[in-house]
Amino acid sequence: MAKEKAAKKDDVQATVQRPPAEVLHAEELAYLRETDRGPRPPGWQLSLRAVRRFLLGDPPTSKEKVTIRRKVVFPPSLIDRCMVTLATSRGLMLVGEPGTAKSLVSELLTAAISGRSTLTIQGGASVTEDQIKYSWNYALLVNEGPSLRSLVPAPLFLGMRDGAIVRFEEITRCPLEVQDSMLSVLSDRVLAVPELDGPDGMLFAREGFNVIATANTRDKGVNEMSAALKRRFNFETVFPILDHQAELRLVREETTRLLEKSGVPLAPSEDVLDLLVTTFRELRSGTSDDGSGMERLSAVMSTAEAVSVAHAVGVRGFYLRGDAGTPADLVEHLAGTAAKDDAEDLRKLRRYLEQRASKKKGEHWQAYHAARGLLGGG
Repeated sequence: MAKEKAAKKDDVQATVQRPPAEVLHAEELAYLRETDRGPRPPGWQLSLRAVRRFLLGDPPTSKEKVTIRRKVVFPPSLIDRCMVTLATSRGLMLVGEPGTAKSLVSELLTAAISGRSTLTIQGGASVTEDQIKYSWNYALLVNEGPSLRSLVPAPLFLGMRDGAIVRFEEITRCPLEVQDSMLSVLSDRVLAVPELDGPDGMLFAREGFNVIATANTRDKGVNEMSAALKRRFNFETVFPILDHQAELRLVREETTRLLEKSGVPLAPSEDVLDLLVTTFRELRSGTSDDGSGMERLSAVMSTAEAVSVAHAVGVRGFYLRGDAGTPADLVEHLAGTAAKDDAEDLRKLRRYLEQRASKKKGEHWQAYHAARGLLGGG
C-alpha cells in the first residue's frame, strides 16, 4: 500500500505542472507529523516549531533522517509572527511588492497547518460573493428547494466547515462590497445561509479555521480596504531579499527545479545567474554594487521575475542549441521583463548595459555588454 501511494504521488508530480505544496513536499510533511512532539494549537496538524522548520529548513549540519529543505528566505521572526497570528482569532494579511513570495509563504503555511493549500480565492474585479462563500446547483434547487444537497460550497464555506485555513490572494483587487462580505466571518466566526432553515442556516467555524490574505502594494488605492476589515487582520510586510548570496542561491535552486520540470538537464552557469541577480538588484534599488546611485526601473524586478528569466534562458539554450544559456540569451529575455509598463524602462535597461555592464570585470560581463544590441528599443 505504501509503495502504491508513493508511486501515485510520483505520477502526480510528473504530470501536473505545479503540484500543491502538500503534494510537492508530502514526504517532509509526513515526517514532521510523525516526529513532531511540540504542543499544537487546536485544529493544527503541526506545532509552531514544526511549521517554522518546514518553511525555513534544517541547518546544513543536520543529521535528521529526513532533511527539511529551506523553501523561503524570510526572517524567522516574520514567520513566527505569521504563525502566532494564525493561531489567534485574527486573520493574517501579507503585503509587499510583487514577487516577494507572499503567495508562496501563504501556500506553505496552509499546507503545514491544515494539510491542504487549495482552498484559495483568487482576487479580481470579476470575483463575486458566491465565489467566496457558496452558490447553488440550480437544477437541484428548482426540484428540491434549498438544502445542503443543492448548496455548492466555495472555499470559505469549506474552510469553516472543515477547520482549515483559507487563502485569499490579492484581496484588494476585489470590489469593496465583496471584501466586506468577510467581516462577519472574521469577527464572529459564523457564516449565515439565510436560504436554509434551522441549524443548517448557520455555519460555525471549526477549530483550525482562519484566513491568510495577500495584497500587492502596486495595487494600493485600486480598492482600498475598509477600516473595519483592516481591524480584522494583522498586517505583515514582506520585503525583497536583502542578501545578494541568499537571493542568488534561491534563484539557482528554483531555476534548477523548474528546468527539471521542463525536461532541461542543464541549469544556466553561475556567471549567467550572477549577471541576472546583480542586474535585478541594482535596477530594483537604484544603487550599484560599488555604492553609486543609478536609475531605477518602474517595472517589478523581483526575485520571482529573475527566476522566470533564468528559466527562459535555460529552456532557450538547451532546446535551441544544446547548451545552458549565454549572456546574450539573458539580454534578449530581459526586454520582456523591463518593458511591461513603461517604455522608458527599456531605455534605462539599455543605458545600464552600455554604461554599467561595460565597467564591470569578467568575461561574462563583457559578453553581456557586447550583446546589448539584442535588447532592441531606442
